[in-house]
Amino acid sequence: MSEIEAISVTQFARRIRNLLEIQLGELWIEGEVSNLRKQSSGHWYFSLKDESAQISCAMFGASRREGNQSLKDGAKVQIFGETSFYEARGTTQIIVQKVRARGLGDLQARFEALKQKLNQEGVFDSDRKRSLPAFPRVVGIVTSSTGAALQDILNVLQRRSPWLKVVLFPSAVQGKGAESSIARAIESASHASALGLPKPDVLIVGRGGGSLEDLWNFNEEVVARAILSSPIPIVSAVGHEIDFTISDFVADLRAPTPSAAAELVAPDREDLVDRLEGFDKRLRREVHGVLNRLSEQLDYYERSVLNWDSERLFQGQIIRLERVMSRFSKLVEQSLSQREFVVAKYQANWSYYHPREVLKRQQEKLEAKTTKFLSSVSTLLGNQEARVEKLGAMLHVLGPENILERGFSITFNDRGEIIKDAATLSHGDELQTKLFRGEIVSRVESV
Repeated sequence: MSEIEAISVTQFARRIRNLLEIQLGELWIEGEVSNLRKQSSGHWYFSLKDESAQISCAMFGASRREGNQSLKDGAKVQIFGETSFYEARGTTQIIVQKVRARGLGDLQARFEALKQKLNQEGVFDSDRKRSLPAFPRVVGIVTSSTGAALQDILNVLQRRSPWLKVVLFPSAVQGKGAESSIARAIESASHASALGLPKPDVLIVGRGGGSLEDLWNFNEEVVARAILSSPIPIVSAVGHEIDFTISDFVADLRAPTPSAAAELVAPDREDLVDRLEGFDKRLRREVHGVLNRLSEQLDYYERSVLNWDSERLFQGQIIRLERVMSRFSKLVEQSLSQREFVVAKYQANWSYYHPREVLKRQQEKLEAKTTKFLSSVSTLLGNQEARVEKLGAMLHVLGPENILERGFSITFNDRGEIIKDAATLSHGDELQTKLFRGEIVSRVESV
């Protein structure tokens, strides 16, 4: 039996390469761009397809190539390049030298048509967009249960707001029929109570990045209508920051990525703690300000004790003190009520997603601050009450009535001025002397 002569795989691959380069050479090819990938090296890779076939393309140093701006997923273009066979992998590709636009591809044309239709209906109008709740209790997610986007969202929610309750409404996000699955999941979220699930306060709808074809289900009208009909505010988070879909325009808010969507809906617990501490500082400033003003008033009355009737001064001070104490009590009650409400709100949901000990430590810290604060205020009020009592005693001792009762008298001239120096009097001046009981009218005979 004679030995068969065979060529090696390398020889065969080189023959294919030579055949393609010689027979085809450089030529123009028309098709639709798909799965465009821009590398940091400056090289771009994409597929060129039509209804029946597709071919891989590479554009080296794309930023320097003519017409590179025409390359977009879904765009219909004509490319000029050379056919090449990559021997190491046994694949054929076109090495693109220049590009020129030929209009919109089929998918891009469908995208623009639906966008224009919905825009004319007013679906994208800003006045129908709803704001997101500041403190949601339940967050709904419509995405694939096995996708990386779900884990990204859960990680952010757990880090920022571990007390949140999360409900997943699983859906296919790619492939034939996925648009119907997405629409059904959105509708299920709207009727979560009927399904025995907590109703979400806000809904995140989306998936991770991909090509135009991968994200296309979010460009279908059935998904847009489902978002439009939802009574729950919706955040659209489809693909990466550069990707835009119809659902982004219809939703109440568009997030550049799924992780960013979680950042938008979940309040940051550290920020909440900072705000509580800010309330505490402002309350302290308010209380100290009131007490300082009261102290200044007491000092003023103390300095001018002989210019006021003692009983009237004492009564007015008591009335002012009671008003201050009433106002202070209301401020303390309001502050404590707000803090108790926030703490109770956290406690109600904490056990689902975070160890109870974390909230316990936060509550103990708040109670310690409150106890220290009330103790400080009680001491300050005690000091002020002691000062008021001391002032009352001084008023009693130093008041004009008490001085007169001890045998002293006060003499006034005819203008009502108190006589302190005999040298100010003249012969014949009329005087009025006030005793503890009664008054004496006299006239100066000699000085």
